[in-house]
Amino acid sequence: MGTTDDAGAVGLDDERQRHLRAAVPAAMLATPYLSGLGLVFERYEPDDVTVRLPFREDLTNDSICYHGGVIATVLDTTGAAAAWSNHDFARGTRASTVALSVQYVGAVRGGDLVCHARVVRRARELIFTEITATDDAGAAAAHAVQTYRIA
Repeated sequence: MGTTDDAGAVGLDDERQRHLRAAVPAAMLATPYLSGLGLVFERYEPDDVTVRLPFREDLTNDSICYHGGVIATVLDTTGAAAAWSNHDFARGTRASTVALSVQYVGAVRGGDLVCHARVVRRARELIFTEITATDDAGAAAAHAVQTYRIA
């Protein structure tokens, strides 16, 4: 006897779970807001995700340094992707960021923004992630902790 999720899907075996997880990056990048950013998934493994934002002058404060809101967006998106990367879809598909705390420690000047997220803990509905943002040379720009909910 299979399980039923919020959408009424029955029988989410391992193969179906892998298929649903693999579809997450494309689904995220197809959303209206994210589709305009030009994000690139470099790594999408269970509980371990890296996303790159190729440099765009129009997303900077001064034609050189990325705006902090852009960095926060990519941190949040990368953390959310990590949460989905190993999610049990039988538990549901409604999701949102519950909390995001960002500490800016540097700037991304004239180059790509790279964010790496890892899941720290999975609870019943809450997933806790840590995310780092660096420039393309690996210099730290920000660190974030995120609480994400999928139910």
